[in-house]
Amino acid sequence: MTDDPGTEVQPDPLGELPSASRNRPILRWVDQGRERQEPVERRVIVGSSASADIRVQDPAASRIHCELAPREDGMWVRDLGSRNGTFVDEVLVESARLGHQSRLRIGSTTIDVTYDATPTEVDLWPLDRFGEMVGRSVIMRELFARMAKVAPSDAAVLVHGETGTGKELAARAIHRMSSRHGGAFVVVDCGSIPETLIEAELFGHAKGAFTGAISARVGAVEAANGGTIFLDEVGELPVAMQPKLLRFLEARTVRRVGETVDRNVDVRVVSATHRDLRTMVNEGAFREDLYFRLAVLPLELPALRERVEDIPVLFQHFLDPKGRERPAADLLRELRARPWYGNVRELRNFVERARALGAREALAMMRHDTGQRRGPDLPQVDLTVPFKDLRDRWNDHLEREYLRGMLDRFGGSVSAAADAAGIDRTYVHRLMRKHGL
Repeated sequence: MTDDPGTEVQPDPLGELPSASRNRPILRWVDQGRERQEPVERRVIVGSSASADIRVQDPAASRIHCELAPREDGMWVRDLGSRNGTFVDEVLVESARLGHQSRLRIGSTTIDVTYDATPTEVDLWPLDRFGEMVGRSVIMRELFARMAKVAPSDAAVLVHGETGTGKELAARAIHRMSSRHGGAFVVVDCGSIPETLIEAELFGHAKGAFTGAISARVGAVEAANGGTIFLDEVGELPVAMQPKLLRFLEARTVRRVGETVDRNVDVRVVSATHRDLRTMVNEGAFREDLYFRLAVLPLELPALRERVEDIPVLFQHFLDPKGRERPAADLLRELRARPWYGNVRELRNFVERARALGAREALAMMRHDTGQRRGPDLPQVDLTVPFKDLRDRWNDHLEREYLRGMLDRFGGSVSAAADAAGIDRTYVHRLMRKHGL
């Protein structure tokens, strides 16, 4: 790659690891005649549910109403599909930053927000690595420090993040730093298993339990006994399966399909999803009690566009971890400006292309993938054909190009593309077959 001016060797160091402090937000409100005060140290859920991190005993508030997230630039609030909205200084918001002396209203409860005058030190991991994850930004080293605290526990972990942010890497890192590191790490992709087979996949089945069950089979939960089971894309779990997973989480026993015997298991559960399960709870698409069982220890993986300062160290990690080659400054400037819809996975793929083809051609391919070049020719407006035929041609073009673009954007993930498009996964599969994608 050194013959390509876009990837020439650069001597510039990647810089020192940062430290951080921030002013701590404080919430104050009156709840059933009593004054309440709560500091916000981490991302929390506010609502009327007894399981919410901060409970507001207000019948006008949704059970899972909104999320509060302290960041470097202050605390942000995000509505979670509540039934009557979230207001900041009497303005209805979906997401907003809460300044000093802001007023947050959920239901009929008004919460005053202030910030400590004295900055509070934020725990940061001392390295720019955690397992196979890489990052030296404050947001990532704060995440690594939290993961280090989470790892020794046996409590359930829920990892949330966009496609390509490294959710499975996070789950593996937690397993390897836990007391269960000598046990199995079993992965179940809840989005890729047919609904009729998900119970047998998780809990196993007896011989003859259903057509095709020619022998008994141990399920993924039993296979992970003594270790960790990773439920990837748990947001895709069918509604009919959710109470069965909840029963396992509460009883720590499994019953194979076709049997009447319960088997004890010792398994830690780590789940991951790109979907917003809190909003799904308010929509009735995901059980509230199952959500709180899975999210005892929640972790949020930031998108790459939220930590662009990590692009140089990630590029270096994928290109040459030993530091013999470094990307040119002009290449890094262009990469920092990219949207990175596929996050770290997309960056890794770019580095692999650049290694094989050179940075210029890799950049050209990436511009094409994100639609910066002119797309394929549109159908002609042919006035000699019936309107219905012309309309069908345009609809086919729209379906094909939209779906191709969405699949490219999300690294081929049907579940992620369907969720972003607001359509069912089965419809996406049908369109893929129709257009040969």
